[in-house]
Amino acid sequence: MDNQQIARSILAAVGPENITEAYNCMTRLRLRVSAVTVTKEQLKKIAGVKGVILNDGEIHVVLGPGKAENVAKECKRLLAEQEKTKAAAQTVGAEPAALSASHSVSENPKPAPAEIQKPENKIGDGKALHAEIKKRNSRSVLKRMLQRVGHIFIPLIPAFIGCGLLTGLVSLLLKISPELAGNSYIQYLKLAGGSIFTVLNAFIGLYACKEFGGTPALGGAMAALLTAPGLADITFMGSPLIPGRGGIFASLLVGAATALIETRLRKRIPESLSLFLTPLVTITVVALAGLFVFQPLGGVLSDVLSYYTVHSIQTGGAVTGFVIGGLFLPIVMVGVHHGLTPIHADMLASMGMTILLPIAAMAGCGQVGASFAVYLKSKNKMLRRTILSSLPVGMLGIGEPLIYGVTLPLGKPFVCACIGGAFGGAWQAYHGIGSYALGISGIPLAAATNHVLLYLIGVLIAYLAGFAATWVAGFEDPPEEEK
Repeated sequence: MDNQQIARSILAAVGPENITEAYNCMTRLRLRVSAVTVTKEQLKKIAGVKGVILNDGEIHVVLGPGKAENVAKECKRLLAEQEKTKAAAQTVGAEPAALSASHSVSENPKPAPAEIQKPENKIGDGKALHAEIKKRNSRSVLKRMLQRVGHIFIPLIPAFIGCGLLTGLVSLLLKISPELAGNSYIQYLKLAGGSIFTVLNAFIGLYACKEFGGTPALGGAMAALLTAPGLADITFMGSPLIPGRGGIFASLLVGAATALIETRLRKRIPESLSLFLTPLVTITVVALAGLFVFQPLGGVLSDVLSYYTVHSIQTGGAVTGFVIGGLFLPIVMVGVHHGLTPIHADMLASMGMTILLPIAAMAGCGQVGASFAVYLKSKNKMLRRTILSSLPVGMLGIGEPLIYGVTLPLGKPFVCACIGGAFGGAWQAYHGIGSYALGISGIPLAAATNHVLLYLIGVLIAYLAGFAATWVAGFEDPPEEEK
């Protein structure tokens, strides 16, 4: 199936009228929905789908790197065409045509797979099914909060990757040739590597405001205010104000608050005055609240989270790294790993690197080792082909194909992969390895670390530990007919 066919099949299964937004991260198509009314089994039947995660109000469809972005573009295009068709139909008083597997939105329609059209794949009215959907939709407040945080930071990840890798490469070059420190080109590239942090707070405020339904520019402006250099020239109650106090967390809070205040004001201020009064009152209220509430509160959150994260890694050393490295794979599996991004970003902004990411990256490395052991022991040709095609991207830090295609379905190898990640994480924490980048892991992360060789040794340890654990524990090899 090509990208358009996959997109059409997914939309037909989920229901386009149920989707409020389609976007993607590195490996997943993410659909925000008004309600989850589809089962994992329905989506897994679609060719190209490697895994499915159902969250409260959101569906993650694991497609792999590159494919996720392309399918997301097709989904956006199809949904936009559906909206145009709906608007046109309403204009002439006709019923809008629904986007389905059998309805064409292009000149050369391609039929979706038959399984999407079968009546038995539709959601029924049985009590058991309704109970399942209700249970699935009732998620914890913490999980929903982590999902929202992920929505805010996902658009920033490409900038973190590019700037972090550039910083790491420049740092490595200066270690090899220290005399280049005075070179104008090197100085400029070093400045480029840190460019994301000059506007980071404004971007976070902007995306936070957008996430909560406000005008993005207002959130960005209020977050930028908290980091304005001119604050240092203002004395309040005998003390100068501190630019950037509260860091990442203050920007998150001020962006969300801007959206909440603005949306409430628009409901109460007459439309004829809203264009002028709503932004004026919003900016005035949030600016004062930022000074007295969000900066201090953000500072407390930043200090507490950063202190305890850094302190636990530095004092706990290998033990802390073992625990984090061992638990991170299940966190990725349920799709809330982006909820940790504010901690990474805060460390990058305050320390210049994050010592948490190299530990977490070991989870995927343990899975590579476990999957390779499965490859050598399994007699199932289809499983071996799946591993062979997924191992390269697994080594590059994209773990979902191996999670959903190999280790998780087999059970024991998934646990053994966590063991591999634990041993690799212990090594990284013990040596205090830090990363200048976010959004990458596996072997590519080495270029963005402060100790390339030590990091790569940790990768090898995770490989070997995951391999050894899987080799010893074994697994039930699926018979050839189950391929």
